[in-house]
Amino acid sequence: MERENENKEGDIVKQDLEHYLDYLKFQKNYSLYTVENYQQDILEFFSYLEREGLHYKKLVYSDLRFFLMYLKEEKKDKNSSIDRKLSSLRGFYQFLANEGVVSSNVFRLLSGPKKEKKLPRYFEYNELEALFEACDLSSPLGQRNRLILEMLYATGVRVGELVSIKVSDINQGSRTILILGKGNKERIVPYGEYCEEILNLYLKEGYLSLNTKNSPYLFLNHHGEKLTERGVRYLLEEVIKHTSIQKNISPHMIRHSFATHLLNQGCDLMTVQKLLGHESIKATQVYTHVTTDRLRDVYRSSFPRAKIESDNK
Repeated sequence: MERENENKEGDIVKQDLEHYLDYLKFQKNYSLYTVENYQQDILEFFSYLEREGLHYKKLVYSDLRFFLMYLKEEKKDKNSSIDRKLSSLRGFYQFLANEGVVSSNVFRLLSGPKKEKKLPRYFEYNELEALFEACDLSSPLGQRNRLILEMLYATGVRVGELVSIKVSDINQGSRTILILGKGNKERIVPYGEYCEEILNLYLKEGYLSLNTKNSPYLFLNHHGEKLTERGVRYLLEEVIKHTSIQKNISPHMIRHSFATHLLNQGCDLMTVQKLLGHESIKATQVYTHVTTDRLRDVYRSSFPRAKIESDNK
């Protein structure tokens, strides 16, 4: 009987989690990659509860404090990782509270550790050019990969937004793309002549070769199906291997490069915010720290009285 009750309880836990993940997918419109991260964080917490003999519906503040200690001292997680996990659990328990599964969101009482302040990593323009040149434009996949790089840099879109672009979303006359962003919010992003040139090549050649299943999506895999976010990350890792660049690469790093280069060239913060699809200007302001560092370096190397020459000492 005890084993049977445990199985029933396990089924209920599984159902609550599945309902929450469906909510993130279909109502919050989160990407598959984001939903998988939420799932992983919540499952890790359930494993901890099982180890400690705790029930997920009957938690108190002290239980959460011990979980925080477990992440810090036993798992040695970084502050940023801990903060992300607490955010995942805070969202999950708010959902449970809204659904009446628990009486309140106990995670609202718990504050995470201070995040380490990290500036966005980005590529210099010459590094991006090396990435572009590493793609073989004589093959369908090479044309696709080059367009992915060009479009990520030309528009600053998120990888989830990129793989969701349909051919019908592109206005070639005005060189703009309709992007469906977070929370189903639409925005229009422009792209330039370099991106246009590769887009035209891909649509005339590579896309026709890859699109064996009449897909409406712009970026396809070798099976003719919609390219996934994970697929984009993998192909970028493969492209950088054909360069001498000693950096890790991610789609978000190219997005960082887009924003940083715009600000370095004098673009105003509000415009960059709109292009990136940030709801708050605070999310965009992090790039001003990068550009300030860049301006300081340029000043020190270019201004004649920025530093005393060693010969004069």
